[in-house]
Order: sequence, then structure tokens, then C-alpha cells
Amino acid sequence: MAKPNYSFEKRQRELAKKKKQDEKEAKKRANREPAKPDAPPQE
Repeated sequence: MAKPNYSFEKRQRELAKKKKQDEKEAKKRANREPAKPDAPPQE
């Protein structure tokens, strides 16, 4: 029987966590972006 490759499993978990964080950050950024054009121009 083959032994489990724990380092591969850990790397996959880390990649999944990073992807989730990136998606969350992108969503937050997308929510902030529409608010900026509504602000009065600063001239």
C-alpha cells in the first residue's frame, strides 16, 4: 500500500485557502469600487 503524501495534501489545502481569500478580497474590492464614482469630484 502506498503511503500518503501529506506535503501534497497540505499544499492543496493552502492553495484552496489562498484562492478563497483572493475571491473574498476581490468581492470586497468590487463592492468598494462602485462607491467611489458616487462621491463628488475632488477638484
